[in-house]
Amino acid sequence: MNVLEFNKLDSNVAEKELFSCCGSQKWTSFLMKHFPFSSAEDLVSKATDIWYNKCLADDWRASFSHHPKIGDTSSLKKKYAGDEQSSVKSASASTIESLAKANEDYENKFGFIFIVCASRKSAEEMLRLLKDRLSNNTHDEMNIAMGEQHKITIIRLKKLLDSENWNWLKPSQLTTHVLDTSIGKPGKDITIKLQSAIGAVIAQGVTNSDGRIGDLLPPERTLASGNYSIIFDTGTYFASNNIKGFYPEVDIQFTVTDDTHYHVPLLINPFGYSTYRGS
Repeated sequence: MNVLEFNKLDSNVAEKELFSCCGSQKWTSFLMKHFPFSSAEDLVSKATDIWYNKCLADDWRASFSHHPKIGDTSSLKKKYAGDEQSSVKSASASTIESLAKANEDYENKFGFIFIVCASRKSAEEMLRLLKDRLSNNTHDEMNIAMGEQHKITIIRLKKLLDSENWNWLKPSQLTTHVLDTSIGKPGKDITIKLQSAIGAVIAQGVTNSDGRIGDLLPPERTLASGNYSIIFDTGTYFASNNIKGFYPEVDIQFTVTDDTHYHVPLLINPFGYSTYRGS
């Protein structure tokens, strides 16, 4: 189905389809005010604006509640059996059990289930993300979770409108790559946080086996002009590799001036680091 075909649906049917993509009634109701949509770009633009600028914490929590609740290993396997979370299918029994326990701890602490866009992430990466995010405060974790929810929403919109050409969809505005120059290899499994100038956490991720995070922000999500920081947990990285490093963390501050792509890489060794604006 493409946008033109979607626009021909009965409004009640269209509303149910949109609700299934997010699970927030307020988001859906506000979005339906713009129905029919002139294009897929128009739909995503409106959906993004409403999510970040019209919805509040209760609306975000409502969308989280429409994900299947994880309570034990069997429900965890069922939750991640679909395409959106397919990378967990190969998870070991011990990893599944650890994920279930960490999810339970997460919900007990924050009052909502762990939300992460798991596409192309291994079970081990998700477990690392979950454990890292357990150390956040509720306000920061809400910010991170709502960003992850919007990534999932866009994936679902793309599936709903599977006949559309989505080549126009811009990936994450901000990306990073870590290279350990002491060994000439990617810096994998490094936790990073994106923060605003006032210290509010916007997003959080873990570098993959290639030392990269390419989906820190949802597609089409544009940062407002201003100063930001990417904080790399280099201390844990060095400790996990039995290296005595000098820097417990690296805080790279940079300025966003427009809606273009920003690549902020880190070259690290135990006693020095450098950065630059990449392409």
